[in-house]
Amino acid sequence: MTKPPLLFLCHRIPFPPNKGDKIRSFNMLKVLSEQFDIYLGSFVDDPYDWQYASKLDKYCKQVFLLGQNKTWAKVKGLTAFITGKSISEPYYANSKMQRWVNKTLDQQNITQVFIYSSVMAMYTSAHSKSIHQVVDYVDVDSDKWRQYAENKSGISKWVYHREHHKLQAFETRVCERSQYALFVSDPEADLFKQQLADTQFHKVQGLLNGVDVEYFSPDSEMEPISSNVDVVFTGAMDYWANVDAVIWFVNHVWPSVRRRYPKASFYVVGGNPTAQILSLNNTDGIVVTGRVKDVRPFIRLAKVSVAPLQIARGIQNKVLEALAMAKPVVATNMAIEGIDAKNVHIKVTDDAEHFCSAVCDYLDSKTEVPESRQWIMENLQWTATMGKLPALFKV
Repeated sequence: MTKPPLLFLCHRIPFPPNKGDKIRSFNMLKVLSEQFDIYLGSFVDDPYDWQYASKLDKYCKQVFLLGQNKTWAKVKGLTAFITGKSISEPYYANSKMQRWVNKTLDQQNITQVFIYSSVMAMYTSAHSKSIHQVVDYVDVDSDKWRQYAENKSGISKWVYHREHHKLQAFETRVCERSQYALFVSDPEADLFKQQLADTQFHKVQGLLNGVDVEYFSPDSEMEPISSNVDVVFTGAMDYWANVDAVIWFVNHVWPSVRRRYPKASFYVVGGNPTAQILSLNNTDGIVVTGRVKDVRPFIRLAKVSVAPLQIARGIQNKVLEALAMAKPVVATNMAIEGIDAKNVHIKVTDDAEHFCSAVCDYLDSKTEVPESRQWIMENLQWTATMGKLPALFKV
């Protein structure tokens, strides 16, 4: 049976599914590939990921990948101050990608388009009258810039406020020329509606993340590690919200934990750690692992997983994965937003002293939380959460 073609544009290669946005985009690609011939266009911003390019052939009819130099992309982003655009637009603008999109839509007679990350919708703006477009914003990116601005001063504060307003206007325009606008949770969708005319509300939906419960299981097979992991944080360590979270935890919580448990260890597990994060390694019981093949052994060994995010939008995969592995979680309110699992071993606080007390509650012995895993299995498996995605298109 011949499948209809679908253009899938993504700001970052959706493989391997080893970090938040790539986990979601890969699972969307996977479910859509079952009913469509996928023509994938994406950037590769980490040279490490080129080795996985061929893995996408299993899911795609055609794959078009372009390397993205982050330094040059930042330089291009600065042209926004001349053109009046958001920084994000020239950051991702690329003439080769535009030519490929134009050619692919025309030659393959494609009328259905899926956009992962709203900024990629710039490539279909000239085709809006001839396509059925579904955009996964994931979260309200413009609101992150508003949050960043709150913690800045001087010129930085002005730049961040400017990006908030410019990107918000861009997000709104994208929604106006799309059939559906998706977000990682209903609260995130409701936040986005605040910047729209009420005539656009019907387009906006929440579509939850999921977890691969067979992979993220305390009983799954994985290579053992010889480490003593007490507290763990997982996440891409070149992402500033994660960097900010770890620095807050190290400055405001960890010293108090170490006073009570002098031998306690804190593992920061994630690729591309910044210089600021690397400087923490081997100090005060802190271990910065850098990129690892598999985060699961660290989660399984840990006595507690922490998510001390101070700036966040949407649902945090790091929290879902810890819950799936039946681990206690201590998180800030921002980190737990959109996750309705409730039991005594999911502790939520924004206060550093209370955060410390909650962490210390788990350092004497390991605690298994089967009810957390059960909640994930009942509510947040990918097959269930992504089930309605294909129905948003004309199959």
